[in-house]
Amino acid sequence: MPDSTEGRPLAGKVALVTGASRGIGRAIALRLAADGAAVAVNYATSPDRADDVVAAIAAAGGRAVAVRADVGDPEAVDRLFDVVERDLGRVDVLVNNAGIHRGGRIDALAIADFDAVVRTSLGATFLCARRAVPLMRAAGWGRIVSISSPAAVRAFPGDVAYGAAKAAQLGLTRCLAAEVAGDGITVNAVLPGFVETDMTASLSDRSRAHIARSIPVGRSADPAEIAAGVAFLAAPASAYITGTVLPVDGGIVL
Repeated sequence: MPDSTEGRPLAGKVALVTGASRGIGRAIALRLAADGAAVAVNYATSPDRADDVVAAIAAAGGRAVAVRADVGDPEAVDRLFDVVERDLGRVDVLVNNAGIHRGGRIDALAIADFDAVVRTSLGATFLCARRAVPLMRAAGWGRIVSISSPAAVRAFPGDVAYGAAKAAQLGLTRCLAAEVAGDGITVNAVLPGFVETDMTASLSDRSRAHIARSIPVGRSADPAEIAAGVAFLAAPASAYITGTVLPVDGGIVL
């Protein structure tokens, strides 16, 4: 687990990270725990991976629980928040990381695939924020950070579902930020670039080299670098930053 450069700014806070059993979500959970938060590790289909994240946090002296929930389902989201509050306490930091990708040209993309992407990337952000905001408003403090994508701001053929969902997620971020700005709650998004995860590890060396050449800094990101951006926006010191998108992308969207 990486050390925070500013001690433990989230000590006493509870963070919920959706889709936290692997990749970027895992790195975010570990970083927020290193910054002092008790962390709810949400997952949908990978209990062993989620348990590994919890074990890593516990081994470093932190508190964490793994909670299974389909965050695109309103009733499951209600149960998720109930379990987190029971086991850790009120959610102070919500990180909307869960999402799926289903690609395809518009005349070939199945309607079910389009619906699944929107439900998981956009619908889950709405449902979790809807449940978190009243808790944060009552406390007078909260942080909501959503994980976006370059597809939200750049056109990629075959990404009509993912691009539409992620662009709408940014619209939700801005509108919600305006709604809750007076309640001590900030709402922001992080836009990761190409990140080294198990999902990208299957790409060929040729594909990886091509992608690296398209990134101004000349390399892909480590998940911990994305987590650092999330930790910055989740910290108390970011209280004057809301409604913004923080690219952590090596310049890919320039």
